[in-house]
This record gives sequence, structure tokens and C-alpha cells, in this order.
Amino acid sequence: MAVEILQIPAGEMEVFCYLVWDPATLEGVIIDPAGDADKLLELVKSKGITLKYIINTHAHSDHTVANEVIRSKTGAPIVMHALDDDFCRDPENVAWNRKLGFDPPAPADIRVEDGEELYIGEVPVKFIHTPGHTPGACCILIEGNLFTGDTLFVGAVGRTDIPGGSFETLLQSIKEKILTLPPETIIWPGHDYGDSPSSTVAREMETNPYITDFILAEE
Repeated sequence: MAVEILQIPAGEMEVFCYLVWDPATLEGVIIDPAGDADKLLELVKSKGITLKYIINTHAHSDHTVANEVIRSKTGAPIVMHALDDDFCRDPENVAWNRKLGFDPPAPADIRVEDGEELYIGEVPVKFIHTPGHTPGACCILIEGNLFTGDTLFVGAVGRTDIPGGSFETLLQSIKEKILTLPPETIIWPGHDYGDSPSSTVAREMETNPYITDFILAEE
């Protein structure tokens, strides 16, 4: 039985937060709890889900602002790539988060590296390191669903003119870590910036100008 997915615009910046769970065991994760903690907690409760992990795709506070409230209410640990867990305390990143109107994220409880897996029930939750937007940005792969945070949007890519950003690194991450996935892999982005709230690897390879004009044009 496939995982269940709820895509939830949350917080002042309407970040796409995701509640993903294994219907067989009702174990689940929240990816990028961007605010509206009470709403997210009510959804977890209404579905009867045991929240195993709070996962951040990267260390920008618009994606992490509800971390600590949800952790305190559920006991679920916060998970982030080790490089971005360190980046949380980088002075430039702290200043950037405060510019957005947020305090910097709290340290993670679990630090992961590229390729590591956690589980909800028997379903693997795989971390794919995709630096470029931030040094430790990750995409999260769950049963053919790729939660891309601010690495890849529908028809666009994440900003790189910010602390820790690199356009060249971002394109390399997309080329080597995302475009090598099966074409039917579903893309679930961190913001609703495109013509649809989700996409596929195949569709982005055909229509995303950053892929067609920069990555594929070089081949």
C-alpha cells in the first residue's frame, strides 16, 4: 500500500509542508513544518498518525519555524543534514533568517548524511544531499515521491544569491541527484511557484528552463 501524502501551505510565506505516512502502521513524518503548528498537529491527530520524525529539507527558518512546538507536543526528533545543522549557526545564515523575520532554527536531534535512510513502518525515507540553495540542502525520497524543498520548483529552481548559495552547485545537484531518478518520480516542491503544485522528473526535463537551457544544453 502506497504512502499517503498531504501537501499543506503553511506559515506566513505559504511554504509547502508535507505530512507523509505509512497507512499500514500509521507512522509518519512532517517535512518542513513552516508554521501553523496547531493546524499541523490537528491533522496528525485526526489521521491517527504517530509522528516519527520532523524533517527539514534545509536550514532556512521559513521551513522550520514550527519545529520546536511540534517536537514538544509529539516527542518526534528534528532531522536535518549535518552541514545545514552546522549552517544554522553560521552568522550569515542567522542574519538571513532574521531578515526574513525569524529566529534561526534550533539544532537538530538527528544529523544525517547523503544516502542515509530512516523508516516509517517498513517504508524507507532516503536523504539525498543536493547542495546549492544551502550547503546541506536535501531532497527526501519516499516511494517514488521526491520532496525537493527549495532545490527544485515546478518550472524553476531555488535562489542562490543568498548565504551558502551557489548556482553552479545547485545545477550540479539537480543534474547528478535528481535527473538520474526514474522519469516518473513525482516532484513535490517547497513553494507553489509553478503552474501546478507538483510535477515529475520527466516533465521538468521537458519544461523547466533551468534544466533545458543550462543542464541539458551542455550535453
